[in-house]
Amino acid sequence: MNTNVNAAVDSSTDTRTDANIEWLFARQRFGVHVGLARIRALLSVLGDPQRHFDTVLVGGTNGKGSTCATLSAMLQAEGRRVGLFTSPHLTHFAERFVVNGQPLPADEVARALATVRPHAEVLGATFFEIVVALGVLLFAQHGVELAVMEVGLGGRLDATNVLEPVLSIITNVALDHTEVLGESVEAIAQEKAGILRAGKLAVTAAEAEVLPVLQATGAQLTVLPPVQLTSLGFDGWQVTLPTGSGPLRFCTPLLGEHGAYNAALAALAAVQLGVSTPAIQRGAAHTSWPGRLEKLTWLGHPDRQPRTVLLDGAHNPAGAAAVALALRSLGLQSLGSASLPVVFGAAADKDIAGVAQALRSVAGEVILTRALLSPRAADPVDLAPYFEGVPVRLSSSPAEALGLLPAGLALACGSLYLVGELRPLLLGQAAPQAERWQ
Repeated sequence: MNTNVNAAVDSSTDTRTDANIEWLFARQRFGVHVGLARIRALLSVLGDPQRHFDTVLVGGTNGKGSTCATLSAMLQAEGRRVGLFTSPHLTHFAERFVVNGQPLPADEVARALATVRPHAEVLGATFFEIVVALGVLLFAQHGVELAVMEVGLGGRLDATNVLEPVLSIITNVALDHTEVLGESVEAIAQEKAGILRAGKLAVTAAEAEVLPVLQATGAQLTVLPPVQLTSLGFDGWQVTLPTGSGPLRFCTPLLGEHGAYNAALAALAAVQLGVSTPAIQRGAAHTSWPGRLEKLTWLGHPDRQPRTVLLDGAHNPAGAAAVALALRSLGLQSLGSASLPVVFGAAADKDIAGVAQALRSVAGEVILTRALLSPRAADPVDLAPYFEGVPVRLSSSPAEALGLLPAGLALACGSLYLVGELRPLLLGQAAPQAERWQ
């Protein structure tokens, strides 16, 4: 049992022409148009496949994916047939659709998309609405008992919110996507709270300042209690979670305190869903969540010396601050330095100043680059002023940026699209080909 979205993915539709996949990715350029009417209509013409399984919705600003992956692994360890829907993908599109720890084959995803496409065209569905409908259809076809669905943007008007959850999770609330969700954490919390249902189970690790907004929904909301964390270094954490029946102890390989808290939140949700303690422990221990403080060894440097790279998709100030804290807790000085080289790239519409401020505290030097497949990526030249006071080098590509890394430990972070291009380079795998907007 292993919930690992890096498990063998049939990437054939990423490397050869598939008309339906190409059509879907082209729809990224039309942007995000919030609302539930189109996704409701699309699922209706597909026979409402969401009625064939239960759903857990997982929203929040940061930590959604690792919380989803951990909860999915715990449910799977209990013997349930589980679907896991996450977004965006790192490298291959089929990573978004996982059943019992295995991404569905890319050719199967493409065939299901052929069923969805004609209805989506008639309804004018957006890229993400189509992806949600595709995931729901695939999970119904595979007979999942419960689908753990990562919410995309916000919550109230996100396409995933057309599903009726048996339990909802809000990881946290911080500033991100302010142009759509609002300029304050309270306004953003109002949007996130849209995935909660009156009288239904819900759990959260959100700060006290936004709890009144979440509680006003009438959901049976449980707030993550204080947990005890014991660092296992690069092996993760031992977590002790207070529950009504006594302390629940388990280990998670997720790095950073934020990773441990996400695992604790998933465990709290699992308890609410009736998952046994042994299954929670087994699932937590076997969780894998690539691209989020993932430690990889790269053997492809021109000097033939290995490099250890921590990959993380920290693309907003809260995420970057969590990564900086994690690096300090891992003990950079014990690794030979109080700082380390950082490969960084970001989307131009992000709060780059806030992210850079957090990263400067751990960066000995910064190698600025961009995701080649993302038109939203900021030019490295435009990123340089945000790192005043830190030595900066510019790189025209992710591959070139890796070649500039000195020996030792390094961090590569920022846009998930950049992480998605760096990861196959580090692993010696085929690179993605499709343009990335969402």
